[in-house]
Amino acid sequence: MKSHARKAQPTASRGRLIAAAVALLAVIASVSVWLAQRDSSADESHSAHLPAANAALAGPQGGNAGALSALDKTFLTKVRQAGLWEMPAGRLAQTHASSEAIKRAGMHLLEGHSKLDQLAREDSEALSVPIPDEATAEQQGWVDQLKDARGKAFDQLFVDLLRASHGKIFITIGEVRATTKNTLIRRLATQTNNTVQDHMDVLEDTGLVTETTLDDVASTIPK
Repeated sequence: MKSHARKAQPTASRGRLIAAAVALLAVIASVSVWLAQRDSSADESHSAHLPAANAALAGPQGGNAGALSALDKTFLTKVRQAGLWEMPAGRLAQTHASSEAIKRAGMHLLEGHSKLDQLAREDSEALSVPIPDEATAEQQGWVDQLKDARGKAFDQLFVDLLRASHGKIFITIGEVRATTKNTLIRRLATQTNNTVQDHMDVLEDTGLVTETTLDDVASTIPK
């Protein structure tokens, strides 16, 4: 009898240990679920109290929303027409320029306006705002001047025309970006601002921007 009692004790101890382990695991699982629910609730509460600007960044980009102004429509046209003459100008720089800096600027024009042109065409369709398929007569005349120039003469003409053009549209971009109520135009203005800033930088890096060119841009600013 004594021998049987001694054998039963270890079995009973193992049973109590197993039961305790099961109970502990159950407690751990319950605590983990509670913590996950608490964190999820905290995240939702935090998102609900985000400022509008941050909430927009946290979520997906909004689509086409907001009224269009006359300036918005004019801006869409200007972006389209800028690409229609500046892309040909960029291509001419690869064959007519004497300076590697001019060729580099031309490549920036080609790449930047290719992307802007696609965006402008997409926005035109989404907003049901027609845009032209040709540059203005003045812009086409600039391309013709560039076609006839070579070497250093081309380099200077290229910088004079392109830096003045970019400087003038840069002023318009700021007005559009500050006042537009439409989400697509706001996006286009932001992208155009970045592109034009890059183009002005590479044009200035050529060392050929003159005071006369800058005075020409300044003359367009309302007093």
